[in-house]
Amino acid sequence: MMATVQVRADLRSSSGGTMTKPSKTSSTFENNKTNTFYTETSIWPAYNSSLALNTTPTAWMFGDNNTDFYYQEAEEHCHDIDVVSNTSYGNITCESPIEYAVPLYGYCMPFLLIITMLSNSLIVVILSRKKMATPTNFVLMAMAICDMLTIIFPAPGLWYMYTFGNHYKPLYPPWLCLTYNIFHEILPTICHTASIWLTLALAIQRYIYVCHAPMARTWCTMPRVKRCTLYITLVSILHQSSRFFDRTYLPLNIIWNGEPVEVCTFDYSDWVQYVGVDLYFTIYFLFRVLFVHLIPCILLVTFNILLFAAMRKAQERRKLLFKENRKRECKKLRETNCTTLMLIVVVTAFLVVEIPLAVVTAMHIVVSLKKFTMDYSVINVLIIFTNFFVVVSYPLNFGIYCGMSRQFRECFKEIFLGRITVNKDQMSKYSIVNGPRTCTATNETVL
Repeated sequence: MMATVQVRADLRSSSGGTMTKPSKTSSTFENNKTNTFYTETSIWPAYNSSLALNTTPTAWMFGDNNTDFYYQEAEEHCHDIDVVSNTSYGNITCESPIEYAVPLYGYCMPFLLIITMLSNSLIVVILSRKKMATPTNFVLMAMAICDMLTIIFPAPGLWYMYTFGNHYKPLYPPWLCLTYNIFHEILPTICHTASIWLTLALAIQRYIYVCHAPMARTWCTMPRVKRCTLYITLVSILHQSSRFFDRTYLPLNIIWNGEPVEVCTFDYSDWVQYVGVDLYFTIYFLFRVLFVHLIPCILLVTFNILLFAAMRKAQERRKLLFKENRKRECKKLRETNCTTLMLIVVVTAFLVVEIPLAVVTAMHIVVSLKKFTMDYSVINVLIIFTNFFVVVSYPLNFGIYCGMSRQFRECFKEIFLGRITVNKDQMSKYSIVNGPRTCTATNETVL
């Protein structure tokens, strides 16, 4: 299907100065099969599902003198519609508040990408060492990989669109639009979902170690942890599988800046229209809100409280052991507490950035279902900042491991500073690992 849409380029301000922000209007997507228009109150146009790149149509546009005309008309033509062919198209400028997206996604994100790749690569290298191979470390390594992929997949698109200033240009041909959608939204969502569930698995695993030590012999073995990680990965992919097939991209000819340009338009797949677009995205986002954001965050808060309470009890017991001069047991209890404290810090850092994202996602669903009215421009800004701070948190785990794990630091020195020899007998066992595998008195020895 080919159609032509006229995009006006003659509304530059007479003074040639800065443009005022257009008023808020409804961005519209069109369903070619039923001639039904889905406005901004529908779930999908208002909110994409990717973690670091959640994007929303917005009315906030501005630009330099070379592109003022486009920013002036951006709100009207973000999802412009040819009256004759009933065909809509979109552009990247309309997906995020540009005054925030350009500095955060275009200028800050490349540095965060480099830092995240460096720090998480070091985590993977260190935790993959044979002497560091424990169930807890395996989960931490998987989390580092997922976080790294979450920012790597959309990086090329972010650089092209925001760093190099091409966000105002129409995106084409259709295969590139599909590729952009997959790497910008679907793959980052898969990786971040897996990271969330792995963090929950880590908290559950540590709770079993500390509060139900005998069960750890059965449930926290390396084979079981590897299978659990595989299942989490598969379910994360499965819950996004429909997103690969719910839209079809088509070419569309428009007149842009006085010249004919081919851009992308999309129509919902036949099976989505059969189910119902609103019903499909309602189910999809409700699943994400409940099982990817709210429930995991509630469980993580609960396990963190339980672990902290157990650690306080262990500290009281350690004081008694110290008074009784049972130094060996006292030391082992201290090692267990240090490992627990470090994982509590990891989970807490995760919750600090994930809870706001969960709240914003829930707000979007409630607004989309028309339970109450809220300006989408506010949600747009909240989304872009919550996503950005989630990405900022990715390199923090490396600092936590280095600061709270002696064995992690020693292993780092051993790998990258070969002249420093590490005496294994002198290495502290209160570390990122589950305790020395030769000692049978700690909670983690069975692993």
